[in-house]
Amino acid sequence: MTEPNILRKIVATAEITKETNVIEVGPGIGALTEHLGRSANQVIAFEIDDRLIPVLADTLAPYSNIKVLHQDVLKADIATVVKEEFNENLPIKVVANLPYYITTPIMMYFLESGVDIAEMVVMMQKEVADRISAKPGTKAYGSLSIAVQYYMEAQLAFIVPKTVFVPQPNVDSAILKLTRRATPAVDVTDEKEFFKLTKAAFQLRRKTLWNNLQNTYGKTPEIKEWLQASLETAGIDPTRRGETLSLAEFAALSNAMLASK
Repeated sequence: MTEPNILRKIVATAEITKETNVIEVGPGIGALTEHLGRSANQVIAFEIDDRLIPVLADTLAPYSNIKVLHQDVLKADIATVVKEEFNENLPIKVVANLPYYITTPIMMYFLESGVDIAEMVVMMQKEVADRISAKPGTKAYGSLSIAVQYYMEAQLAFIVPKTVFVPQPNVDSAILKLTRRATPAVDVTDEKEFFKLTKAAFQLRRKTLWNNLQNTYGKTPEIKEWLQASLETAGIDPTRRGETLSLAEFAALSNAMLASK
């Protein structure tokens, strides 16, 4: 992606200033990186492709505030990188044109890293952006929506038509803006169990919550009794489908399941 107007819009959407440190993933030939370098305090860019390292070294030579790390961001100790590379303790924003095939793992990696990421402004397939920002009761809503919205407020900033890319992909892209919540969206007893429950609820989308819960947790009389009691405590009808439950309802059910275990 090298279209200057789109790149400027991405930097503007992320509200990058000299009071911001930026992490970029997959800088490519450095088109977005340059725009970030002009606006940010510091930029750390992770690039895995050997062939692009000399290109980036040349393109970014004029910018003393940009550092390219030749490594896979998913294997990096991001907390240590942040501590060692950023000179000043400023808000950190992740700005990236994410490779489509690893969009979700990279986002979840940052969300679960323990690093205080203030915002993420990321380009991704429009379909994935729709899923992340989806509301309960819609076709796109699922465990990914919940996993991201638990930590962040998600807003579809703008659409990037496929025509601006060379070569042209088959689908449109979208810029998604994610802003860190001061505290998670809902109060849960155990995050791991909460996410296990939300994944279970969407295992087979056409099935009821009751069927999906049994598929994950088991079908013995004791487990059925436990699930039934938990659903009653949370005030949730077992014949509903997972996509109709809000984050608050999932939290209530997860907490009830742990309380009556």
